Amino acid sequence: MTTRAKATSLDIAHLAGVSQPTVSRALRGSPSVSPETRRRILAIARELNYKVDKNASSLRAGQSGTLALLFFEDPTPDDSLINPFFHSMLGSITRACALRGYDLLVSFQQLSTDWHADYADSHKADGIILLGYGDYLESESRLQQLVEQGTHFVRWGAALPGEPGISIGCDNFQGGHDITAHLLESGCRRIAFLGHASGHYPEFRERWRGYEAALREAGIEPDPLLQADAITTEQSGYEAARSLLDAGRPFDGVFGASDLIALGAMKALREAGLAIPGDVAVAGFDDIAMASFAQPPLSTVQQDTKLAGEVLVESLIRLVQREPVESRRLPVRLVLRESSRRPG
Repeated sequence: MTTRAKATSLDIAHLAGVSQPTVSRALRGSPSVSPETRRRILAIARELNYKVDKNASSLRAGQSGTLALLFFEDPTPDDSLINPFFHSMLGSITRACALRGYDLLVSFQQLSTDWHADYADSHKADGIILLGYGDYLESESRLQQLVEQGTHFVRWGAALPGEPGISIGCDNFQGGHDITAHLLESGCRRIAFLGHASGHYPEFRERWRGYEAALREAGIEPDPLLQADAITTEQSGYEAARSLLDAGRPFDGVFGASDLIALGAMKALREAGLAIPGDVAVAGFDDIAMASFAQPPLSTVQQDTKLAGEVLVESLIRLVQREPVESRRLPVRLVLRESSRRPG
């Protein structure tokens, strides 16, 4: 190739032995291009000192080159109003966008606003990642509206059949099953479940279903009196545990549907003079940072936030590029600590 003032994508295509559209897709980070081909194209682009004109590329594609990440308010003891679980996911989403050449617009939304219309109408971003949505049954109509108006979006949530749009979530059922089985193996026989077990909170409902399945496999019929509603806050977990204690319902294990719920329950148990795990073994779900610093450290179900961020971004880019996408359920693993480990 003769020396030119400025290399083009056609030059890269010629040297890589691929088509110019393949070069464009690789430079945009499209998952439709194999990793090996993408590496070869990127190496040639670096050798030629090729620079993507993001403005021209976005103009040709009718896109902004930007993805939006929308956080929704959660009740928290501080002023952030952001579920601590989402903090670690923010980093992985940011890195995944950067690797694929997309800018990321991060926005905090109140559930009371018309967020479902704003981003579609303003063209601020090519697609939206939703983290948190409050009561699912109240948000379902807004999610359905996003589908109907053709908005590209993915959300972190329970990946269940029939839900609007694309959902990426962990295997809540398996996590609930495995952590309950662990509590049973630790000698627990009356395990309380703290968290909503209804369609209002699909993730919690799936964890509840896993909890029920593990109990039945052990020959124990779930006791509905050992379930107390709670949302993802320490205060709610504290109040749920207190309600069972005040009602005089004996239990020797607690499965909090989130780590925050479990941490709140631990406070209520300590105030009642109960030893953890000697009198009551406790486990949560999420593996947030403070779980390992609890006293005693909290056993939990870990969700892979690095993989979650990568899959959310990859799935959204596929939607933007009109490629086939399906909801996905990601694996979980147990992280066992002192809160559920009984001697002997």
